[in-house]
Amino acid sequence: MRHGKVHRKLNRTAEHRRAMFANMCAALIKHEQIVTTLPKAKELRPIVEKLVTLGKKGGLAMRRQAISEMRDIDQARKLFEVLATRYKDRQGGYTRIIKAGFRYGDNAPMAVIEFVDRDVDAKRRFFISAAAWANVNCGRAKRTQYPAHQRWRRQHENRSFGKDGAGDGVDVRHRERDRQGPRCRRG
Repeated sequence: MRHGKVHRKLNRTAEHRRAMFANMCAALIKHEQIVTTLPKAKELRPIVEKLVTLGKKGGLAMRRQAISEMRDIDQARKLFEVLATRYKDRQGGYTRIIKAGFRYGDNAPMAVIEFVDRDVDAKRRFFISAAAWANVNCGRAKRTQYPAHQRWRRQHENRSFGKDGAGDGVDVRHRERDRQGPRCRRG
């Protein structure tokens, strides 16, 4: 008997699935459009639609229930203030899934899940604010001091290569050390 076998497991544990869908709900509410695999989009749709229904009902208990479901207070605020008023006259069907071909590498079917009548500028506003934040905080981050290509150049600047790139690739400092002879005679 296959009683109660309704949802896809997506090769994850129950805790992982719950956390993944909480993050995906928050991302969808924030950007109003996300790209994911088709099975994940089909599983995400009823969760998001129930959250929008909670937002339309309003009230403190519904707000707390939405926060416990997606674990993001800011997106719960947007859900109750923006999306609930946008869809107050719509009787369900708040999202749409558009098939987006297959992913390069593993050939997984991809899909775009988005809100119907979405705000097109929501995604643009987020990326502009993220870029502004990065410009303000770039001096504080330790990683931005030495990007990967600069680290590679600092590590390999002492290696000897000819003009055409041909060389033994031995570190110049080691060659000088070897010319001096054994360590006990260096002085």
